[in-house]
Amino acid sequence: MSKVVRGLVAVLLLVAAPLAVPGVGGASAAAWTLTAAQRQAYLSHYAPVIFKRGDESSGREGTDWLSNYDFDRDGNFSNNRVNWREVNRYTLAGAHPDWRIRPTLYTALIEYTSGGTKDLVLIYHVYNAADKDFKDIHDWERVEIVLHGVTGDPGIGETPVYATITDHKDHVMRRGVNFMTAPTGKHLMLWQADGSDLDSVTVNRHGHELRFVTDSWATVASRIEGTGTAEVDINNDSDKNVHYVFVPERSTGAVAALRAGAVTPAAAHDLASKVDDDTEVPWRATKRVTYELQDLADIVPTHWQHAAWATHWLSDESSDVLLESPVTSESGAVEVTAGLQRFYTASRDSGRSDLTDGREGILSKSWFYGAYSGEENADTISGSDDFGGYQGLGLDSQGRSRGAASGDPASHGAYWRQHDFFVHTGVVDTAERREAGTWLTGQWYTAANGGFDGRWVQLFDDRP
Repeated sequence: MSKVVRGLVAVLLLVAAPLAVPGVGGASAAAWTLTAAQRQAYLSHYAPVIFKRGDESSGREGTDWLSNYDFDRDGNFSNNRVNWREVNRYTLAGAHPDWRIRPTLYTALIEYTSGGTKDLVLIYHVYNAADKDFKDIHDWERVEIVLHGVTGDPGIGETPVYATITDHKDHVMRRGVNFMTAPTGKHLMLWQADGSDLDSVTVNRHGHELRFVTDSWATVASRIEGTGTAEVDINNDSDKNVHYVFVPERSTGAVAALRAGAVTPAAAHDLASKVDDDTEVPWRATKRVTYELQDLADIVPTHWQHAAWATHWLSDESSDVLLESPVTSESGAVEVTAGLQRFYTASRDSGRSDLTDGREGILSKSWFYGAYSGEENADTISGSDDFGGYQGLGLDSQGRSRGAASGDPASHGAYWRQHDFFVHTGVVDTAERREAGTWLTGQWYTAANGGFDGRWVQLFDDRP
């Protein structure tokens, strides 16, 4: 980094005056924040239940399990696609006894105070080690849930406002979504396609895309132990086969209700669907699998310019972020230092001659900053995101850009600020460069203002 750039960063950190906006991030004598245990509890309470179709015949057994980034325990993300081709041998023949599949959703909790009310954004990244019939690596489906009126412990007074899911490159946002209710959680009900590429002349749900389940929990619960065909209705489509149900392990009530178990070498054979996507199975024969929660902040340091980024990523794409505070581990240890930092984000695939399939890591994703264009209709894959938040073109309902909200207009098109985040209202705004919602303003993320930005803080034990 040049002396000129370092000087600019120092000036920005000293003189960029936070923009105080009444009702968002303003200091208050009554400001309070959740404890780490409460943040974990909210993420667990609302963690989704994922009804998933598999495509696992002919040597593909187990390939549609969710997994952990380090399922093969070699500390190298670039060979995940190649190694995942061996999962059928793990499933059927007991190969790779050292693997720990550990189906995982990577999470972050954003806490802010608006008009004296505590609100939360919950982010879940659904990880699949390989995609599109093993042609691609690192599938990045994500879920966002916004809660209003948080009181301190989940299930006591707060209101889920909307949820957003990834449908390939689109961000489908809905109010009035369906939850599974259990004594230990209120779990958003989602359906996920198998990892196959398009396999018919008509458009088929494919490539791990997510959809909202439009059946109620009461409907699903009445069928889930029966002999009827396992299927659920989804948004913008009709019923789709279900071969798996993935359940958050920390919700003991959901685990008990769905009789879910962990993937282990001993249980692997019984917990693989072993049928193709067109095969109908009865509900009672679906495979019920638990998953764990980990942190998006676990992945952030792997991109960092001063870490071993080249093991996992390429330098073709990068994201510059001005960190006001370091990225920390569960124990509070610094893993990325403060200041203007570069993160390399082009996915590295050691099994390809050109080393990449062109995908990018999380710090290049618009959803990581809330800066996406919400869609209502999931019928067509548009691949477009016209908000322009990074460039400073995307305005909130008050007409503010992200630079106006942070007090740093020089960041437009140059770098993200660590605490840039856009919170939607759940209402789709079709106007170009506008979204219904707000850029969080000033020092919203400080404890003094009742805030917390969990994208940069590790909460869950890594369980090595």
